[in-house]
Formats: sequence, C-alpha cells, structure tokens
Amino acid sequence: MTIAEIAKDFTERLKQGDHEGAAAKYNSDDIASYEAMEGPMAVSHGKEALRQKSQWWRDNNEFHGGSVDGPYVNGDQFAVYFKLDVTPKATGERATMEEVGLYTVKDGKITEERFYY
Repeated sequence: MTIAEIAKDFTERLKQGDHEGAAAKYNSDDIASYEAMEGPMAVSHGKEALRQKSQWWRDNNEFHGGSVDGPYVNGDQFAVYFKLDVTPKATGERATMEEVGLYTVKDGKITEERFYY
C-alpha cells in the first residue's frame, strides 16, 4: 500500500469509530507517541503503551461525539484533524477539544504519532 492508501484507510477507520482496529492494523510494534502536554502520558512507546493510554483517556473522559477530517498527506507523513465533544470526568465541564495528529509511516506501518492542540 502507498502512504496515501494507508492514510485513507486509517482515517476512514477513525471516522467509523474503529480506533482500536486502526491501531491494530497500522501501528508498528515500536510506535512512539508524543502529546503536547506534561505528565505521564506525554510520551509513550510501543503498541501496548498506546493501548493503555487510549484506555486511560476513555476511563477519564465522557465522549459525546466529534468529527475526524483528513487525511492530509505529505511525503511519509499524514495529518488528521480531530474535533471532540467531551466531558473530562475530573472537572465535569463539557468542552470542545480540537487537535491535529501527525503520523509518520515507514515500511507500511505508523512509527510515530504527534498531537498538536
């Protein structure tokens, strides 16, 4: 598959709500993830660490809906725009979150994801 094909299929899976399926199919075993924040979830390495980070997010936020736009491909990378309607359980204050995920592809797998918000 080309990077454009990988980006399209990955993003379509996200649009359908299949985040786990997208990660299982396309994340490399040693994927690195970088969040634009401080703390224990700022940097994660490996599929299992990303699975745990996703579970932590689901456990700590109530998801009401959102949208996924893209992909926007450039070379070995693609970007996806997320707009999420969530209520963090810690505050109980409903909010709209916007972020861009930048994904790097090598040998048919996503080796790095970086989030900007």
